[in-house]
Parts: sequence; structure tokens; C-alpha cells
Amino acid sequence: MNQITTLGELKSSGYKPKSIKEEVRHNLISKLQQNENVFNGILGYEDSVIPDVERALLSHHNILFLGLRGQAKTRMARLMTELLDEYIPIVAGSEVNDDPFHPISHYAKELIATKGDDTPIEWIHRSQRYGEKLATPDVSVADLIGDIDPIKAANMKLNFADEKVIHYGIIPRSNRSIFVINEIPDLQARIQVSLFNILEEGDVQIRGFKLRLPLDILFVFTANPEDYTNRGSIVTPLKDRIESQILTHYPKTIEVGLAITEQEAVVHPEQKEKVEVSDLMKRIIEQVAFEARNSEYVDKKSGVSARLTISAFENAVSTAELRAIKNKEASTQVWMSDLIGIIPSITGKIELVYEGEQEGPYQVAFHLLDKAIRSQFVQYFPNPEQLKKRKNEPATDNPYKSITSWFDKGNKLSLLMNMTDDEKVQALYHVSGLHALVKKFFKNANEKQTALLMEFVLHGLASYSLISKKVVEGRVDFNDLMGSIINLNRNHEQDDEDIDGEDFT
Repeated sequence: MNQITTLGELKSSGYKPKSIKEEVRHNLISKLQQNENVFNGILGYEDSVIPDVERALLSHHNILFLGLRGQAKTRMARLMTELLDEYIPIVAGSEVNDDPFHPISHYAKELIATKGDDTPIEWIHRSQRYGEKLATPDVSVADLIGDIDPIKAANMKLNFADEKVIHYGIIPRSNRSIFVINEIPDLQARIQVSLFNILEEGDVQIRGFKLRLPLDILFVFTANPEDYTNRGSIVTPLKDRIESQILTHYPKTIEVGLAITEQEAVVHPEQKEKVEVSDLMKRIIEQVAFEARNSEYVDKKSGVSARLTISAFENAVSTAELRAIKNKEASTQVWMSDLIGIIPSITGKIELVYEGEQEGPYQVAFHLLDKAIRSQFVQYFPNPEQLKKRKNEPATDNPYKSITSWFDKGNKLSLLMNMTDDEKVQALYHVSGLHALVKKFFKNANEKQTALLMEFVLHGLASYSLISKKVVEGRVDFNDLMGSIINLNRNHEQDDEDIDGEDFT
């Protein structure tokens, strides 16, 4: 079909044009009948958002995606281009993708009137039929709709009343396309008003011209609920003209979050060969986002994007890779201590409330990581919370007793961040009862998995306050809880004595 080059040939071919919404509806029905995945790569929306979108498209609706950041709103819109015909014909040279059978611009009408069936035809791919604009306060009506171009008028020696001097904005240039306006509440109210006619009557007016430009566009808008109070809102008449408002959401389960991170994280092939990431580490990283979304320190209205776990996963792999390079190791795995490397991925992806600001972003990040470890720990080992109240029970009833007793005797363990894998394994075996505990619950774990689980146990017990953990520059120190408290009090008392004995005269 795209070998056709003139209007006459197009007529002879029997081609029948469709509106873009009819085109999308027709192709959507075809994909559904063939059980094809309409929105490839969109995970966790199978039973919620995607059916809403399909219903809207079948109804010829314009769509508003309403949801917090990082919920794939724009990605959903971009994937809608897969529901367009692969190629469509336009009048050659048209700025507004004129349909050869129903031209709307002065240029196309004049060309067809002059050349008739010899009017040249071009074919555009569906990838070219997508327009997108980020709404910002400085966006003008001229940017979106168009304006009179005085330079064009001067060059063509035409007065400003001539339709030929109009410079079309991005929306008319997206005729017969999908057009997306991201963060629509950020658009000034007077600019939103300029969209009324386009949505309701499908036409535009430019600088008072008596010009009817019946545009054929599928509009998709995105908005963040936070914007309604912080930066602006969608004016009511505009919102009323958007037929379907669809609410998006974050992953509801760890499994969905894991699948999204696995799909989106960019890990270099060399890293994949060099660094192994266990399912345990992936789950802890994913759990951080779930903890952040429920944290009293994090602004829930702002949301916690899926980009947090994607960036954190990439940073965890790079942390392990960097250590292996420095230690000249051919391969390694992501250890618990490598999770220190994901802190920058957390601090840059969360908005703190007042209490969080008081704590500080780094403290909040460590707090979220600690809570993630705590939440995942009970998925692998018995809940220490249930054992803390029964301190006099026999060691056989408390699987952690021998480990905590080892620390209670004054022993401590320091794990350096830049340790080789062998050095870390040897250090972990010094803790009495640690290896036996892991083997009790994970009999089939290999040596590498066992060592990681041993380190996990220490971090887990620290998160439940059965032992103490202190992260200092370059290492993690594990100690008995009471000894750490006593030392902390002694340090405070020494500081007070130093202050009392200071001569300020």
C-alpha cells in the first residue's frame, strides 16, 4: 500500500480512511481477539489499569492518567502507538498530516484543487504519529495551538489576514496522532482554556481567524494528585471534557516490584558475568521502596517511584563490582554490606516530611534499609520479636541464643567493606552458632549462599535489637547490645567531664 504516490492511485486502491480513535479501537479489538498483550512491559496493571484503558479506547475516549510519579503513566501513553496502523497516507508536504480524502489545511486544499488525482502522497509510520509536551508555566497558546508568523508574512508578502501566514503549534502538527500533555495541572489555567474547543468540537481558533481546523487527535493527559494542591489543578470544564480518568498505582506485591526492577535495571554484561545477585538481596532492595511508601518520614503525597529500586539495584551491583575490581577477584556476589552503596539511590528518590527533615536524609535512608531487612528477615528465619520476651528459655528453644551469647561474652565482629569474599567468610565463621543456625533452616544452601545468609542473620538480629550494629566509615561493627549501651553512656559521661574540666577563661 505504501508504494502508492498519488491521490488517484490511492482512490483506485480502495483505501478507506478512519479517524484515529476508530483506528485504535479497530486494532485493539484485533489484538484482544488474538490474545495479544496490548501493553508489553507494563507489569502489575493487568487487573486494574489496563482494563480501564481498554474500555476507554473502545469508547473513543480521551484519557487522563492520575497517579504519583514513577507509575508508568507516560509509558502507557507511548505504547498506544502500537494500536495505530503501521502506515497512513498524508498529502505530501502537509504540516498537519492532512488526510488526502479530507484535507483541513489551506495548503492541502489548494494543492488538491490544483493537481487533483496527481496530488503527491506520502506515507508516515505510526512512530511519527505521537506528540508529547511537558506542561510548564511558560507554555503559551502559540506553542500549543499556533500563531501568526510575521516573518512568513514578510517573506511571502502577505498581510496578517491571510491564512497562509499561520504557524501551527504542536497540537495541529499532531493531527491524526496521539498527543500527550504531561503534568497538565502545571499548565496555566488560561492555557488550559484554549484546549476546550479541541476536546469538545475538535477544532481550533488562531488569533481570531475565522478558521475551523477539525483536528483528529487522541488526547492523553497525565497528572499527579500532589499537583492539585501544590502547584495547580485541572480547570473543571477541561476535566469535564476528558471522558475517562484512570487511576494508576505502585506495585502491590514484592513479586511485581521484582519483575519491574529486573526488566528496567540496566546492568552491563560484564557486571552480569562478574557479580551474582541472590533473590534475597533483590527482595531486600525491593522492600526498601515498600517501607518508604509507608514511612512516617516520607511524604506519601509525593510518592516513591519505582526508579528508587531500579537505581538501588544498579548501585548494589556496581558496589560489588567495584570491590571485586579492587580486590582483583574474578567474581563475587552482592553481600549485605554492599547495601551501603544503595543509600544515594534512596536519598535522591524520597521527599521527606518535617520529621524526616529533622532526622536527615541519610538517617532516614539507613532507617528504611534497616526496616527492609527486618521485614524480610521473618520470611527466612523465626521472628526474633517472639523470642525477646523469653530470655530464660533453654538454648534449644531459642535458635539465636548461642549467637547472642557469643556477643554477650564480649566478642565483637568487624566486617570491612573492602574485604575479599574469602576473608568475609572466615570472619563470619568466628561467630559461634551462626553457621549451625543457617544450616538448620537451609540445609541445601551452598557455601556462598550459606555465607550470605550468615551475614543476613547478623543484620537481622541487629534490626530486632538482639545485638548492636554500628556502621562506621569502611566497616560494620557487630557487638552485644548491653555493652554498646554502656560504652555509649561512658562516652557521654566522658564528654561531660571534659566539658566540666575545660578552662574557658
